[in-house]
Amino acid sequence: MKNTDIGRLHHVGLVVADLATARTVYSTLGFILPPPAYPTLAKDGNPPRPFGAAHTHAYFAKNFIELVARVTEDNPIPDDAKLIPLQIPPEHLARVTAAITQTIDALTARLARFQGLHRLVFQTSGIDATDGRLSSAGVTHGGVNSAARQVDTPEGPRTRTVRVIEIGNVPEGMLAVAEADPAQQGADHPNGAVELMDCVLSVPAAALGDFEARYAAYVGRPARDDGPARVFDLDRGRLTLVPDDHLAILLPGERSPALPAFVAYAVAVRDIDATRDLLRRNGVPTKVSAAGDPFVPAAAALGAAVIFRRME
Repeated sequence: MKNTDIGRLHHVGLVVADLATARTVYSTLGFILPPPAYPTLAKDGNPPRPFGAAHTHAYFAKNFIELVARVTEDNPIPDDAKLIPLQIPPEHLARVTAAITQTIDALTARLARFQGLHRLVFQTSGIDATDGRLSSAGVTHGGVNSAARQVDTPEGPRTRTVRVIEIGNVPEGMLAVAEADPAQQGADHPNGAVELMDCVLSVPAAALGDFEARYAAYVGRPARDDGPARVFDLDRGRLTLVPDDHLAILLPGERSPALPAFVAYAVAVRDIDATRDLLRRNGVPTKVSAAGDPFVPAAAALGAAVIFRRME
């Protein structure tokens, strides 16, 4: 069933305790991560200091994986970090500072719940149409807003503006819809990953129907049955809702750190045998999913299992 707006996953985001450690883990998994971006802000006449949330991305041509951490005095700034000055007019400083503080509080709450996958963003081909559809479906959201982010382009790092609809904080995480960035460049990841293809949400079995109805409103299409699971097939990629009592069958050995929770995501790779080879050489533990895909358990991948699938 073709949708007019939601076409694929835009990105997933992991909230981590220590960005330096997280980069090391993801490098071992075979992902290329650019130096992290640290926003800086000058307050009360003092020199600019890192403030808010630092992040880095594993980029593909059409979507990405984000690692984000709070900026705290306990986490030293890496030597290769990119400091991004926030240029805020004085009359807006109090409002923007309050908004950033609210973001820090949200990340703190998510990290206290567990380290792992806490953000899911869908990609839309027409954000104004999505705005209207969500409103008509009774979905509470923050309307269309602009968000700036740093991306690497052939000409070097650039600040890009992307329009976003924040659906907001729901029990399982932070949800949003965003436009694609046509200037985004995919990296040549050693593990062969080329695209984000799936996100797995574990929910209480008794509430599966409620979650299915809610996500049908978000993506504007129905789910299909896949055994006990429910799958929303997008134009490219998908979202999988799995009852908690079936998770260990879908991904042997996995347990949800909380309920509900995003517990895994999948990437497509060019050569699955080469991916297995790299993980073995790097000493990364792997298991095999019910579908026959190799995956790295959550315990070895910052709290979210990473599934590798053969590119279709």
